[in-house]
Amino acid sequence: MIGEKRPAADSALTDAAAAAGGGKRSRMTHSIDEYEIKSGLGKGAFGAVVRARHRATGKDVAIKSLHRAPAAAGDSRGLLREALWLARFRRHPSIVHLHGYAHDPRTGHSCLVLELLGPSLSRLLRHRRRHLAAGGAFTDDETRRVMRHLLEAVKTLHEGRIVHRDIKPGNILIAGDDEVNGDLAVVKLCDFGLAMCTAWKPPYQKSGTPGYMAPEILLGKPDYDELVDEWSLGCVMADLLTGGGVPLFQGHSETEQLLKIFRALGVPNSDTWPSYMSMPVARSLPLPRIWDRNRLREMFPEKRISPEGFEVLDGLLTCDPGKRLSAAAALRLPWFVHDGVAAVDALRRICQPVSPRKEPAAAAASFAAAFPCGAGRCAGVAG
Repeated sequence: MIGEKRPAADSALTDAAAAAGGGKRSRMTHSIDEYEIKSGLGKGAFGAVVRARHRATGKDVAIKSLHRAPAAAGDSRGLLREALWLARFRRHPSIVHLHGYAHDPRTGHSCLVLELLGPSLSRLLRHRRRHLAAGGAFTDDETRRVMRHLLEAVKTLHEGRIVHRDIKPGNILIAGDDEVNGDLAVVKLCDFGLAMCTAWKPPYQKSGTPGYMAPEILLGKPDYDELVDEWSLGCVMADLLTGGGVPLFQGHSETEQLLKIFRALGVPNSDTWPSYMSMPVARSLPLPRIWDRNRLREMFPEKRISPEGFEVLDGLLTCDPGKRLSAAAALRLPWFVHDGVAAVDALRRICQPVSPRKEPAAAAASFAAAFPCGAGRCAGVAG
């Protein structure tokens, strides 16, 4: 209908997608009745993902919904916020593609309609452990291929002031139906349910998955930054190199996780991490002085990963976030550059991230309208 006012969700999603797509506009909100549910794909603490088919086109998609009742306004805003961020980065080849935002008018539930990909990295690792003689461990070259995709995705997120906060094998999708090998040419980051914007004012919540949370989060730092994602990437890289049976720093408690980190990487001191003692939990954490050196190279010897690859792993798994390797810096290291500059440049040409400060005024305004609580600041709207 000409002159019909679009709902805030429709307006914000369409404008964000248009900004990411160079101005091309397409409908982003749908009715759940447009889809036929086929089977379950997985479920977690907060929601579930099912396989569905679009009735009109026959296209298979993945639909993500939350467990909680639709009356929980905060949950609804969180799902829409995730949709808006996915819409902003929908052109990136290493971030899962958002088709739209679906609503069930009978129940009030909303959900995300996403591209359907192959198994998660955690599932791929599990199958490789069962079927491959090497115990599922990725080779140096395979690890580099996966990490390039993930670092490119995280680099773009951070340029857009978005922090994922829950990078782990379960939130990484591999294309293809082969659960033993997968297609490492297509690796995508998904599930932005815990993501945040660095424009938000601290204190920030303690978010993430045990075994993949950065030490500054475990130590209670209230104003951590985007480098927490790089730590998680380092943990994922370690999973690739070992076969991912148990996360490198898995523990039964946050204290045990910290102890495992410091036993492997050395107890922090004024030289290795000058601000360590300012962390809320630091003074109450008992640390043996004998853990005075970094043992990471012993855990990942040269037969497992090349010196150039270890440079990346060591940089990502640096306790002090001020010294930790950023995604952008990692991609400039020899491990990636010497393995094919053309491949990296091709990804950069395909991906043209939208700067939050350059988004059209209409997109920023509709984003703010969808978030009257002020969350629109992460789209470049002044708070």
